Order: sequence, then structure tokens, then C-alpha cells
Amino acid sequence: MNNRFQFLSGLLFLLLALPAAAQSPEITLRTGLVITQSCRIKPGEYRLSAPSPDSARQGPVLIIRGDHLSIDFQGAELRSGLDPTRPDRFAGVAIQLEGRHITLKNARIHGYKVALLAVGTTGLRIENSDFSYNYRPRLRSVREHEDFSDWLSYHHNDQDEWLRYGAGLYLKNCDSALVKDCRITGCQNALLLSGCRDALVYNNIFQFNSGLGIGLYRSSHNRVMHNRLDWNVRGYSHGIYQRGQDSAALLCYEQSNDNLFAFNSCTHSGDGFFLWAGQHTMDTGEGGCNDNVVFGNDFSHAPTNGVEATFSRNRIQGNLIRECTYGIWGGYSYESVLMGNYIADCKTAIAIEHGQNNTIRQNYLDGNGTGIQLWARKTQPSDWGYVQKRDTRSRDVLIDRNVFLRQQQPLKVSASQNITINGENLFSGFQTFLDNAEPNTNLKFLRNELYGSAAQLERLWAHPELTASRQLNFSHPDQQPKNPYAPLEIPYTELAEPDSLPDGMLAALPPEQWRGRQYIFIDEWGPFDFQRPAALLADVNPLRSGEGMQYVLKILGPPGHWKITGRQGVANIDQVEGPLPAFLSVTSQPGAEDIRVQVEYTGEQAIRDVFGRPVPAGAPYHFEFNRFEKKLDWNLRFFNYTPAADSLLPTLEALEKNSPVIAEQKASELYFAWWESPAPGLVDAEHFATLATSTFSIAPGRYRFELTSDDGARLYLDGRRLIDHWDVHEAATDEVEVTLGGQHTLRIEHLEAGGFATLGFRMTPLR
Repeated sequence: MNNRFQFLSGLLFLLLALPAAAQSPEITLRTGLVITQSCRIKPGEYRLSAPSPDSARQGPVLIIRGDHLSIDFQGAELRSGLDPTRPDRFAGVAIQLEGRHITLKNARIHGYKVALLAVGTTGLRIENSDFSYNYRPRLRSVREHEDFSDWLSYHHNDQDEWLRYGAGLYLKNCDSALVKDCRITGCQNALLLSGCRDALVYNNIFQFNSGLGIGLYRSSHNRVMHNRLDWNVRGYSHGIYQRGQDSAALLCYEQSNDNLFAFNSCTHSGDGFFLWAGQHTMDTGEGGCNDNVVFGNDFSHAPTNGVEATFSRNRIQGNLIRECTYGIWGGYSYESVLMGNYIADCKTAIAIEHGQNNTIRQNYLDGNGTGIQLWARKTQPSDWGYVQKRDTRSRDVLIDRNVFLRQQQPLKVSASQNITINGENLFSGFQTFLDNAEPNTNLKFLRNELYGSAAQLERLWAHPELTASRQLNFSHPDQQPKNPYAPLEIPYTELAEPDSLPDGMLAALPPEQWRGRQYIFIDEWGPFDFQRPAALLADVNPLRSGEGMQYVLKILGPPGHWKITGRQGVANIDQVEGPLPAFLSVTSQPGAEDIRVQVEYTGEQAIRDVFGRPVPAGAPYHFEFNRFEKKLDWNLRFFNYTPAADSLLPTLEALEKNSPVIAEQKASELYFAWWESPAPGLVDAEHFATLATSTFSIAPGRYRFELTSDDGARLYLDGRRLIDHWDVHEAATDEVEVTLGGQHTLRIEHLEAGGFATLGFRMTPLR
């Protein structure tokens, strides 16, 4: 009886499955294919380039069009035929979706400007797919200084300006989308949402990209939860500069409201969370990115801000924020709640300029330089419509039941009014309790516990703003608090915690993962991902004159064995082989300009190189450390000019002929960033020209010239013009490859037409 039942059940299953199988054929991909029915993609690797590679909006490789379709790639890989080692030249769209209720799963898409573009696709589902190793630019910043052309700008996207930056996934006007269990690494941007509502984005791994993990623009009522969004970063050199250059794990821009961002790991990113009201708000004073809930995320180890939320009303609650420059930056925020966050080891835990009616409650602040800073500037930018329409005073802030433990300066409050430090705040281990550069109005203290020495408390009694309040309770001198967590034991009555998803993953960094800003390493292709070996420069020390340079290297990566296989310009290396990780000291030969150390690695597991190409376990993998120390003797001359009525830019030839040299300068490196005049009192900060010349000798070979400018710039080699970018533009880099050998002369012309100015030149050998 049981056998008969099993046979009939199996037969019934086959009969029911036949129609479904007939509706889901297996097809082979080709360029220009339009899929209009549910199907499966024949497994394998497809190398297909976009038919219109110069546009990110036209000519996709593949179009999926229709309603209620299910496309299962079955692990098939779609890859462009472009050079994988030049992701800055990737172009075109791989897949374009048109229709409603389309499901795409199990896809592997690499080598395009945009891997998947969907416009107006309601009910879209994207699951278990990998959109890694698509477009990313080659970064120009180096260890010693940043290049200003690396700065990003996501301020405008009403005309899909974000497409110029590329993306793994770009969804526009896609309501009720689901993005789940996807992976995107080795891109500039992972997922971009523009005009999307009611999306659910969870259980994704969007790490080690050089721009954004997830970006929202005019997108509201979405849930972004349980995602790993770590190391989405650029513009950082440990101990030298920490800019971030507007990279972020999570970006929320331009009228994006009522979103939930919860239980995500957003560490080691330019900003952990970056919210800005938008240009409409800045111009009109209307709207903002309001009523978003940011709950239970890890925003630690950001070069700039763990959380930046500006010109808007939001709730920032229950987040972990460690080792950032600013834990929470809330400029011009209003009616916002900052509650129950653990903020430690930051320069400033919470900073709000020109904020109104904000509540800072039940936060635990540990080991920061400044605990809470509130202030107002005397003047406002004249071109901001916001400040003409809105109240921008620093006023009416409640600081309630927080722990201030080991803050050098718990409170820094200046030019503010109606600030209440109220309700059993606990202060312990401080140096200077309150700093007020400008006097405040109605600064009140009530029922606060202060633990410090008698001498500290005596100084506090003498502080005019503290004694004027008449409500400050100094207690327990020379004692330690029995329970510094006590204020946090008061339940969060203002908001119930959002529910985690039943199948939401724990997004926290694994315990074995190195963490801390010292583990942010960025090269020309973005952040180092620890999935391959690399020789990372930790320090450079000039030795005594004539004895070369010492380079301290970290060799990091998966378990395995490394050995030195070649060297150039090197006098000594203190180790020649060993296991990972390792530290090396490399000393260059006196006067060496091109220093190289080649390394061979044999690993215990399969890896991928920086371009995503697989390397089997046990196969040799080669990488190198290189450093080009060529210095040029630059002569700089500066000229002032008067803008022409017809807005035409003058030429350097005309200025040399008709204008006096205003200032001169010599430099061994051409790297300048001018927010003001290059020579105050002599050179006009807004309208000046720079002429830089150098004559040098160099070893024969192929080299790359990179010229960064804001505004106009031209480069001449031996009298021949190679770069011509003579117009008004934001910081940008032009490059050209040349053959050199012997003696040459460089002439670089630069013109500044107002605002910020930069001029930089870099020369590197082509390996």
C-alpha cells in the first residue's frame, strides 16, 4: 500500500510539474536578447559587451520585459569583454528590467558600468545574486596627500546624475522592491535607490566598495536591515588625513523620509550613515529627510562621522559608534532624538550646530575628547535659502540621563539658549567640565551627579555659567560612581524597538576580522578587502643623508606563505619569506628613485585578485610593493588677472606678455590646495594664474602623467601640448601616457576663476 501511494504521489508531482517546466525554458544568452517570459538561463560564462558602451542608459546587453516573470540564472555568469584590469573603463548596462513583478535570482554579473538597471519595476525581487567587480574609478589620492578630484558629489540625481558613478544595482521608481542575499564588492557603488518606496533590502553583503554601500534619493518608507556594509570608503590615510571624500556605508539624500535603517554593520566607511535634507531644502527651507529611524547599527571606525544627519528631523537610537572623528554630527537638525547610543573613543561624541528642540537622552559616552558640543556661528552663508526661511539658532535642547565617562570635556556649549542638562546625567573622569567660548542664555542644570576631585569641583563652583544656574548639584568628590550604567537602566519609553526580520542575519563583523581605522588601507582601486595578500605601506622614514629610505610594510591577507622573488632599488630587506601576517623593513639604495619588491604567495585557500579573477588554492600569486620617489625642481610664478566681460579665460601667453609676476615659489612636489590666496596680500584669491616649469632627467621608459586642476589647466612636454582642460571646472584629473628618457622640460599652466583652487601633478612609471 505504501509503495503504491508513493508511486501515485510521484506521478502526480511529475504531471503537475510538466506545465511549469514548459513555461520555464532554458535559454542561452546573446547580446541584444529580449526576454519576455519566465525562463532559466543555461549555466556557463557569457562574455558579452554592451552594444552602446558610451551610455549607462541605452543599449543594454539584455532586456527583461514583461509582468510576473521569473528569471533564474542558475549561477550563470555574464561578463563584459572589456579589460578586467581597467574597471575605470567599464561601460554599458548588462541587464535592463522593464515591467512589474519580475523576479531575478542566482545571477553573476561583472564588468559593466551598471550591472542591473530597473526603472518603474513595481514588485521587483532580486535574490541570491552577485553584482561585484563592476565600474570603479582609479583613485588619485596617495598615502601622503589626497587628490581633490577623488571627492564625490551625490547632491543631484533628478536627471540620474548618479549613473555617472556606476552601480551594481540601480533602481529608479521601483516600489515594493525586495533585494535579498546579494553580494556586491569591488565597485564604486553597490545599490542605489532613486524614487523608490516600500522596498525591503536585507541580508546583503555590500562591502569594500570605493563609494557607497546603499544610497537613497527621494526614497521613502523603505526598510534597510541586517546588511553588511563595511569598508565603503575612500579618502583615508591612517595618521595623515581622514576625509572620507563623501563615501558612506548608508547615504540618505533629498527628501527621503520615514525609512528604517536597522541592525546593519556599517563600519570602516567614510561616513557610517550620511543624511542630508537635499538641495530643495537648502534652496527653499522646505521639507528635509525627516522621520527616519536609525536603530541598532554599528557605525564604528569612520574616518569622519559615525552618523551625519543634517537639516532634518530624525531618530538616532541604540547604535554602536566607536573611533570616529565625530560620533554624531547633527548640524541644523531639529526635533531629533539621539537616544541610547554607545559612543566611544571619538574626537567629539555628539556635535550639533544651529540645532533646535533636540533631545539627547540616555546615551553612554566613553573616552571621547568632547562629549556634547552645541553652538551657533555668528554668520550664515548668504547663498543658503534655508537660513533665510528657517530658525537657525542653537536653542531648546534637552540633555537628559546620559553617562559621561572619561570625557576630557563633557560639555562644550556656546552661543546657545534654553539648554537644559537635566535628569540625573552622570559625569565622571572629566578634565574640563564646561567650555563656553561665547556666553549662553538660560543654561540650566538639574539633578546631575559629578564625580571628581575636590579641586575640580571647587573650580566648577567658580564658573560663571554654572553658578548662575543655581540648580547644579555637585556630589561625591574623590569617589568613583558605583554604577555608571544606572541612567541607562531607565527603559526607552519613547519608541518601541523595531522588530528584526525572522530570517535576518547577524550582520556584525566576525570576531576574527581585524577592526579599527588602522585597518583601512586604500590603493588606486579602493579599500583593501583582506581576501588576497598585499604589501601595505605602514610608514616611511628618511635615513641619514645619502643612506636612502626605510619603508615599513605590512603583509596581510589569508593564511599562506610568502617569499621575496625580486627587488629593484633595494639595499636591504630584514625578511625574505615567512607566513602571513608579517612586518617587513625595506631600505632603499641611496638615490634610488624606482623601488620595487616582488613577492610570491602560496595560499591555503582559493582567493580572488583585486579585479575579481580567481586564484586556486596552492597556486602561486604574485604581488609587489612599489614606490616612485622621483622629485622634480619646480619653479612657480603667479599672475593676477581681471575677468573679461565676455567670460573668456585669458591665456598664460597673454599674461606672461602683459602682466607682472606677482609672486614666485620653488617646490619639489607640485601639490597645492588653495582655499584662499597662494600668497596673501599679493595674489588675488579669486582670479589668478599659475605657471609651473621644471627641467629633469629620467630613466628611459613609459610613464603616466596625471594633472589635477580646479579650474583651467594645460600641460606641455618639451613644448608639445599633451593636456588641454582650459575651462572652469570642479577638481578633475586628466592623464596621458608618454615615453621618456634623458632630459625633458615640463610646463604646466593653471588658471583659477573663483572659489577653491587646486593644482597637482603626479608622474608614475608604467609597470
